[in-house]
Amino acid sequence: MEILRTPDERFASLQDWPHPPRYVDVPDGEGGSLRMHYVDAAPAATGPTRPGLILCLHGQPTWSYLYRKLIPIWTAAGHRVVAPDLVGFGRSDKPTRTEVFSYARHVAWLTAFVEALDLRAIDLVCQDWGGLLGLRVVAEHPERFARVLTTNTGLPDGRGIPVEAAPALRALYAKLPVPPTMREVALGFIEGAKSGTPAFLYWQKHCADSPRFTPQDVMRAMCPRLSEAEIAAYAAPFPDERFLAAARRFPALVPILPDDVAIPDNQRAWEALGRFEKPFLTAFTDGDPVTQGMHLRFQTDVPGAAGQPHTTIRGAGHFVQEDAGPELARIALDFFDERAVTVR
Repeated sequence: MEILRTPDERFASLQDWPHPPRYVDVPDGEGGSLRMHYVDAAPAATGPTRPGLILCLHGQPTWSYLYRKLIPIWTAAGHRVVAPDLVGFGRSDKPTRTEVFSYARHVAWLTAFVEALDLRAIDLVCQDWGGLLGLRVVAEHPERFARVLTTNTGLPDGRGIPVEAAPALRALYAKLPVPPTMREVALGFIEGAKSGTPAFLYWQKHCADSPRFTPQDVMRAMCPRLSEAEIAAYAAPFPDERFLAAARRFPALVPILPDDVAIPDNQRAWEALGRFEKPFLTAFTDGDPVTQGMHLRFQTDVPGAAGQPHTTIRGAGHFVQEDAGPELARIALDFFDERAVTVR
């Protein structure tokens, strides 16, 4: 497997990012190994809260830098925070071929990371692909988790979409023009709402095929209040096109079609989550058209979600960590510190 490592100097002097790099090797699935980067921030103080371990998972096209506003709030409250960079992102190794990446492999890499660090009694915070992957690990290893907080994520399993619809949807995708920039992606979402075209197809097409796709342009469009220094931090992992294979591939791996190879695994994960009785909270935003409404299934189908203080974060978009980071951090603290949970 051909891999690239982003030069360390790309991460020098990042704004609000004092964390030294840490690394662990995980099996690559082809007889070799991949180096995963992670932040491991120790508690800054012991206070009235219950010290715990918070595992926070990012999605596409971000990296652990996404949690920079939340980590100091959590450590100040007495929590250890672990924030990995998924394979292909941040300071983690980046395979160069898009075909290397699959949903199953990403789950395996994240599982190997959790096992390598032997993380237990985990309080999970997951958003975007952090949920698609993290919830699979929760389903397969519930004994390692104490609580789960989901925000702007989902676990697609094809429910409600007949298998017979798959060929037509694939044909529709093939005919869609490539949206060259994020502006055209946004217009595609508007058009999709009018025509009934699944809007996510425009996002998949842009990431896979547009020569103008870059993570920094995504973040600039979706988080317009970011400074140029912050935009540069999101560009840092990707010196050139060769480093973008994972960022381009991720949207295509979302199993939105009923014949996707990942559907059976996600269906089994939902069966396991249907037995998950530990506390499970949703804290979605009111400004994310991608995951709008997905919190409802978690609330109804996961036993641990019953009676929890589910909330909607107002005035924030898909990247809630950027738009309302301190608010999400406080919601998490209130949830994680509410009561102790025995992890079996």
